[in-house]
Parts: sequence; structure tokens; C-alpha cells
Amino acid sequence: MYQFSSRLKTFSFILMVVGILGIGYGFFTTPKTDEDIENILKEQEAHHGGAHHESHATASASHSQEHATTHEVTAHEEKDSMHHEIAQVADSTEVSHDSTAVAVLPVADHHDSDVVVTKAKEIHVDHDAEHKEHIAHVKHQLQNKPWSALYVACIFFMLIAVGALAFYAIQWAAQAGWSPIVFRVMESVSSYLLPGSIIFIILLVLASLHFGYNHMFVWMDADVVKEDHLIQGKSGFLNIPFFLIRAVIFLAGWNLYRYISRKNSIALDQTKDLSFFKKNYKAAAAFLVFFIVSESIMSWDWIMSVDPHWYSTLFGWYVFASFFVSGITVITLITLYLKSKGLLEQVNKSHIHDLAKFMFGISIFWTYLWFSQFMLIWYSDIPEEVTYFITRIEHYNLPFFGMVAMNFLFPLLILMNADFKRLTWVIVMAGVVILAGHYLDFYNMIMPATVGDQWFIGVSEISSVMFFLGLFIFVVFTALTKAPLVSEGNPYIEESKHFHY
Repeated sequence: MYQFSSRLKTFSFILMVVGILGIGYGFFTTPKTDEDIENILKEQEAHHGGAHHESHATASASHSQEHATTHEVTAHEEKDSMHHEIAQVADSTEVSHDSTAVAVLPVADHHDSDVVVTKAKEIHVDHDAEHKEHIAHVKHQLQNKPWSALYVACIFFMLIAVGALAFYAIQWAAQAGWSPIVFRVMESVSSYLLPGSIIFIILLVLASLHFGYNHMFVWMDADVVKEDHLIQGKSGFLNIPFFLIRAVIFLAGWNLYRYISRKNSIALDQTKDLSFFKKNYKAAAAFLVFFIVSESIMSWDWIMSVDPHWYSTLFGWYVFASFFVSGITVITLITLYLKSKGLLEQVNKSHIHDLAKFMFGISIFWTYLWFSQFMLIWYSDIPEEVTYFITRIEHYNLPFFGMVAMNFLFPLLILMNADFKRLTWVIVMAGVVILAGHYLDFYNMIMPATVGDQWFIGVSEISSVMFFLGLFIFVVFTALTKAPLVSEGNPYIEESKHFHY
């Protein structure tokens, strides 16, 4: 039986406490008024030499100036034309009518000056309205920032557990002979699914209530939907009750399978009754069917819908590849940790090699999907589609291309070599980079839609990761203490113990 080390437990508690404090600080320092936003924009302009917001101000000013110039020229032309006509009237009439002509001219001049002043006032009003709209937009983005940071960390760690659960179900459905030796590790990683699901559903409910200036999902705002015909067309699917119902069904289904498979696995160890093995086999097959459908819809709901105008037909596969390789990576790292503590003695280089091959293979699969999605949208150059990548390339250039290097180039160069797949330090290094890269992947999927160009990795992001990492460590390693690390009742356990190639 594994004993949760007091040092690791203390470390997890420290992460959670510091994370909670940082999350609270992020919400506390969120700007609340337009004056706060004005000050922040001035600080940003001073810090960036005016480059960051000068373009917006310059565009607005030039736009207003252009309108002002146009209206003034038009007014002068009208004025000159009027003067010309009046002069013609004056020349063609008798002297007795000169007083009339003289009386008309001042009236015309007064009317023309009123036109110019009125147009100038309209331009000034338009500029003020545009500025206020910009301030409101930035305020929503900055108020979304702590919520988005919390959301990204929450869904990332929860989906790691889902990825581990899917990998575990595949082993049962395939009746794999190499993997039963690490079944307990897979079950422990998937144990985080329950607390992760509870926190996540709470975040979704808070988002639907717009609690604490939460405007992450714009389609949840009735005022926005009222003015947006595209979102109105999707309202049959994107509406709050149906959205939350789907979330509950998906999370309940995943947790139910996790509970059943864990229960049968423990019973199989205790009784050696193969009927439990058959039950787990059938449950895994049924779960994988449910999972394929629910995972795709989940990716549309929880990630793609933050950009309700954009869609991709392979987005579900793309998200799956990201959290699937993350789940396998965590299984590998925990296995190596336990082995370093003198546990799981039967886990050998061949097991580690196979896990590293999955890390490498799914990383390449993720890259294939990323490139397919990017290349097809870029090549077709349809405005409704390409805007998704334009936003990320223009405002998120470093994290966008950085995560491609971390998720593709690094695993490709490090894990392609067969010998490197058997070296602990190489796998740990690759695993840490892969996990960081896929966190950035989720960051890139969420943040551009919710915070726009107001992003930066700050207290909210770091604290959210710390909190969920601490909770993840505590839950997973606590689950490891609940059952023997080796599933002795599994009929393939001997094959797994003697797995060599």
C-alpha cells in the first residue's frame, strides 16, 4: 500500500492556500469603474510608449478629423454657391430691391455657421460615444480575466482526469496485456474527475448568472443576443438551460463510469471473480461510445462557444488530442515517481517505453490536427473563419506559436529516439514541457475570446494553476492510498509483470 508522504501532502496544501490567496487577490484588484479603466489604459500607454492604444486613438482622431474636414468643405461649398446665387440676384434686380439682397446674405451666413457647428458637435458626440464604448469593452475584458484564468486551469486539470479515464477504458476494451500493472495509477489520476467536475459545474452556473462581472460566454447575455442575428440562429442549442443540462449529463456519465470501473476493479482483486472483469470490459465499451459523442459536444459547449461566431468541424478531435496526451503524460510521470520511491517494482523499461511512445504518438496526432485546422482555414481565407487565427497571431503571437514548439517540436526531437524513451530524466523533462504546452493550448483557446488583447500571465493565472495543481496532487495521491498499487486480480497481470521487448 502506498503511504501519502507528509512532505508531498504539505506541498499540496501550500499550493492550494497560496493559490486561493492569489485568486482572491486577482478578483479583488479587478477594475470596477470606468475611471479605473482610464487609469489602466493611461498606464499601458505610458509603459508601451503609446503604441498599444495609440492606434485606436489615432484611428478615432483621424476618422473624426476626416469627417470634420469633409463637413467643413461641404459647408464652404454650399456657402460659396449660396453667395454666388445671391450675387446674381443682386445684379439682376433693381436698386429698390438691394435691401432685400443685403438682408438675405446675413441670414444665409448665420445658417451656414449653424450647420458647421452642428456637424462639429455631432462629430464630438460620436467620438465620445466611441471612446465610452471602447472603455466598456476593455472593462469587460479585464473583469473577465480572473474568471478566465480560473476557468482555464479548472478545465485543464479536470480534462487531464478525463483523458486518463479514456486511456484506462481503452485498455479494458482492448484487453491489453501490458498495462494492468499501472491500472491503479490510471484510476488514481481519474479520481480527480469528481472534485474537478463539482468545481467546474459551479463555474458554469456562475457564468450563466453573470456573477462577479462574469461575461465569458457572450451568448449568455440577452442584450448581446438581441442585436446578433448569428447567435440568435444558434439559440436553439446555445441557451443556458440546455447548456447546463448537457454539462450535467456529460459529467455525470463520466463520473458514473469511473465509479463503476473502480468498484469492479477492487472487487476483482478481492474475489478473483472474472465476472467483474467481464463487467468492466462491457462498461468500458459502452463508456467509449458515450465518450466519443459527449467529448465532441463538450468541446463545442465549454470551449468553442466562447467564440460563438466561429466553428471548426474537427475541433472536438483537436481538444481530445490535447487533453488525452496530457492525461497519458501525467500517468507516466506519476508512475516514474512511484518507481523512484521503490514502489511498482514490476514496472520495467518496456512499460515506460510504451507510455513514452504514447506521449510521442499523440503529440504527433495533435500536431496533425492543429496543422489541418490551421492550414485549411488559412488557405480558404473565409473571413468568418480566418478571424480566429488572425486574433491569435496578432495578439497572442508568442503563446500561440510557442505552444506549437512545446507540443510538437520538443516531443519530436526528444522522444523520437528509442533509447530516450527509456531514460527517466528525459521523459520527465519532456512531460513537463508537454503539460505546460497544452496548458498554453487551452489558454489560447479561451483567452482571446474573453480578454482580447488585455492578456498577460499574471497573479490570477499563476495562482489558479497553483490551486488546481495542489488539489490535483492531494486527490490523486490520496486515491493511491486506498488500494494496493498492483491489481493482482486482473487475469492479465502476470503478462503485464513479465512484459519485455
